[in-house]
Amino acid sequence: MDRAQLILLGLPLFLFCSDLFNLFTPPPPKPQPHRPHQPPHIPHQHRPNAIIPETLDFPSQETSGLGGAIGYGNTVEINFCVSCSYKGTAVTMKKMLETAFPGLDVILANYPPPAPKRLLAKVVPVVQMGVIGMIVAGDRILPMIGITNPPAWFHSLRANRFGSMASTWLIGNFLQSYLQSSGAFEVHCNGEPVFSKLKEGRFPGEIELRDLISKTLTRPSILTGSSY
Repeated sequence: MDRAQLILLGLPLFLFCSDLFNLFTPPPPKPQPHRPHQPPHIPHQHRPNAIIPETLDFPSQETSGLGGAIGYGNTVEINFCVSCSYKGTAVTMKKMLETAFPGLDVILANYPPPAPKRLLAKVVPVVQMGVIGMIVAGDRILPMIGITNPPAWFHSLRANRFGSMASTWLIGNFLQSYLQSSGAFEVHCNGEPVFSKLKEGRFPGEIELRDLISKTLTRPSILTGSSY
């Protein structure tokens, strides 16, 4: 068995063993509650004056003139690709918007790929298991369906069973991950498109997204609708 076959055989075994190890590993102990450090007692006459922090006057923190913050009664939807590992970015944007616009309802949802890709993503595991089954027991399956002379590719797969099964497993998982991804990060404010990664080809910056939401919320039509 050459080096390539060892790598193709060892990689699935390594991933399988790591999954078993993570499954049976006990959770880490909970940290002890942190007790706040008591500052040393300072006599009243020597106690320093308290420093009042200055707050930045952002436009998003201003009230709309209707007696409440402009975030109340408005909704922002962030539809992102879950299989692309965009969840961390979406959660960061959600926290930023909720902090910048108090009362704003930020909803996170998955943006699915097109229907043909979703259908193919369901077919790939079936084909994957079928190929592995043919590699393992094809000599008994083919005569049952009336094929007495197997094709040449079948003998090639059977000549290196472990390498063929490992390659089928890796290629199938790659194709399934690709077909399930949409690459989307779409932001809507009250149903109105604000930013689209599919069109721009990039993620929005935090300041950029905050300014876009602020401009949308401060429109006269939005402010009038939030007063009802």
